[in-house]
Amino acid sequence: MTATYNIPLVILSVAIAIYSSYTALSLASRLHAAKGNLKKIWLSAGAFSLGFGIWAMHFIAMLAFHLSIEVTYNVYLVMLSIILAVVACGIAFYIVSKGLKKRRHMLCGAAFIGTGIVSMHYVGMDAMQMEAAIEYDQVLLVASFIIAFLAAWGALYLLFYFQKDATPFNFRIRKAISAVIMGIAISGMHYTGMAAANFTSSHEHPASHHIAGSINSTVMAYGVGIGMTFILGIVLGSIYFDKRLQMKSSELEFMDNIYQNFVMNANDAVILLDQNDVIISWNKAAEHIFGYKAEEALGQVMDIIIPERYRQAHKDGIQRYLQTEETSLIGKTLEIPARKKDGTELPIELSISALKREEETYFSGIMRDISERKKAEEQINELVYRDPLTNLPNRRLFNDYLAKSIEQASFDGQLLAVMFIDLDRFKNINDSLGHAIGDMLLVEVAKRMEACIGMKDMLARQGGDEYILIFPRTSHQEVANTATAILESINKPYAYEQNELIVSGSIGISMFPEDGKDAETLVKHADLSMYRAKELGKNNFQFFTADMNELIANKMSLELGLRKALTNNEFELYYQPQVEVESGAIKGMEALIRWRNPKLGIVPPNEFIPLAEETGLIIPIGKWVMQTACEQAKKWESMLNKPLRISVNISALQFQQPDFTDVVKKVLERTNLSATSLELELTESIVQNPQHALPVMKELKEMGVLLSLDDFGTGYSSLSYLRSFPLDTLKIDKLFIDNMHHVKDEAIVSTIISMANSLELNVIAEGVETTEQLASLAGKACDEYQGYLFSKPVPCEEFESLLQTITSPEPAM
Repeated sequence: MTATYNIPLVILSVAIAIYSSYTALSLASRLHAAKGNLKKIWLSAGAFSLGFGIWAMHFIAMLAFHLSIEVTYNVYLVMLSIILAVVACGIAFYIVSKGLKKRRHMLCGAAFIGTGIVSMHYVGMDAMQMEAAIEYDQVLLVASFIIAFLAAWGALYLLFYFQKDATPFNFRIRKAISAVIMGIAISGMHYTGMAAANFTSSHEHPASHHIAGSINSTVMAYGVGIGMTFILGIVLGSIYFDKRLQMKSSELEFMDNIYQNFVMNANDAVILLDQNDVIISWNKAAEHIFGYKAEEALGQVMDIIIPERYRQAHKDGIQRYLQTEETSLIGKTLEIPARKKDGTELPIELSISALKREEETYFSGIMRDISERKKAEEQINELVYRDPLTNLPNRRLFNDYLAKSIEQASFDGQLLAVMFIDLDRFKNINDSLGHAIGDMLLVEVAKRMEACIGMKDMLARQGGDEYILIFPRTSHQEVANTATAILESINKPYAYEQNELIVSGSIGISMFPEDGKDAETLVKHADLSMYRAKELGKNNFQFFTADMNELIANKMSLELGLRKALTNNEFELYYQPQVEVESGAIKGMEALIRWRNPKLGIVPPNEFIPLAEETGLIIPIGKWVMQTACEQAKKWESMLNKPLRISVNISALQFQQPDFTDVVKKVLERTNLSATSLELELTESIVQNPQHALPVMKELKEMGVLLSLDDFGTGYSSLSYLRSFPLDTLKIDKLFIDNMHHVKDEAIVSTIISMANSLELNVIAEGVETTEQLASLAGKACDEYQGYLFSKPVPCEEFESLLQTITSPEPAM
């Protein structure tokens, strides 16, 4: 038999399938959030809406299907098909509700939904009463089963698997797509099943109007369509109102969660008071900070955490706000003390807010324990205002106190003194024994000086080995007595590894108002006085005098000129012969620097060399001396066609430079002078730090450079130097040569020469000025001498003349 379809009704059937699917999925999506009876209601509504929707789609589709014979439907089978569809969908939603994101639950749910669709369809087909028989194409029959299952599974998977991570908008889109897929599953299965059915005319089937319990398909289809639309409208409406109710409930629940999570568990104490100052809320932080449990604090007045001296002010503030609603405290953050349960006080940061509800006023207080912050601030102040080594006030705190002391002294008409203290020879100890010993010494000196001053006085550390003192309300005599006491305390020996260290101090003093009326001037003049004390032999104190300004001005002028001298070619080298005692031949020469200043003329080395060392200019100056001396020595060697020894003095600051050996090597390379022609004269201050000196000396010896120990016996002399260091020459200081007419000094010279000869060291006597001195040295087997007896230091041209008239009969090396 042939059949046709009414296209509008076909479209309507598909629309109802999609509509019912969307409604059912909307209900099913509520399952994961619903609990108890509400969950059962949503599950039943979802099952009914989808099952009834499947059935409605089927019979509207059947209405669109026209056969050439009359068709009625068996009421009992129709009812059975509805029940099967609803029950199958209910079971599917129940399974899915137990595990929305588990794959096996979705497969089971899809199987039941697919079964519901298929069973409803084929039971409904069996309900058809007509004069025809139905035969099914087996391939299309199976295809209808597969379509129903796959489409149902795809719809559930798309809806539920990504539900947690989806935004509300994305979830609605996915739900709509799922509904379309499920609607197509229902429609696709139906029309595939209809395509599988072949209707064959048969007169054995009675006409529909003769069979009891049948129903006209047109009336049933339209009635079902209208009823379905009405039911689905009610369901969608209930979903809408339920969503609104749940949104409201969620808001309240969210606000409660905020209170529980953010207020009750906050790190800060949050306390709520009513207008009678009674505590009505007390969180965990309040328990921790103040020591009261919630049950102890609730119902108590706020006075339990307010120190007694502040309680009245607190009550007055509450009453003032209740009467006028104006207060300077509401909305501001204050730092005040609070009282703990044990009676102790702690600093807190308080912020107060006022809340009104109908006729009642409430106050909330957020309180933070700032004890640790206060401790940190104190520690920061210690770092900012205290010297980390000695814990004395540093320069910043000193300047603040000095400014206040000057202001007070101006008001009272009192004298004020500033004392500048610098340790003598501290650098030698620090360099030779190490910074740890130097730091220990600085701490001990600070303790000794603190014991010499009063409560009103301030001792501060300026930096390095410099200290500074303020004496308010004092007198010249009191300051002098204190300076004497400080010097005596500094001079006492310091214990170090079963040995003793000795240092002294130089002190400069300026007085307010006679030596300055501001802090900068007073400190400057005290500093000038301290330098004057050093110039006068150290280990003393000096009050500031007007002529010191002139001295310091001259020093600054000299320093400025010294900085320009090298670039302006103002330095010259003089040379003093080193003569063999036995033959009288020149064996070498010592290079000595001279400064010819355009304004001052020849500046003596003892005036500018200490200044060069103090400013660090000795490093470039020393490099220039070595370069120039080596160049000149090479010229003289070429002139005489024999080697000459050139001796160059090396300062301790030069020797300590990391690249010192590289500098020597480059000078020798540039001048093409043999390393064995260069002798470096080292002072005893250099070799007092063996850890640094010995590696450098060994490296120089490997290069072939000769090493000489200058002024032996005048400093911290030690015989271990001669044993440990790779020396070539020992120079006897002029002081011993001048006093050789004394028995003891002559014995010292003899001992030094004999010891040096035993160690195979060359011996040079400095400052030989008389024939008697030379004769005595010759009798003691001294190797060489230098001094005015032969020649004073002379310029390059004069020394060249000496070389041409007096030469060594054999090589000097």
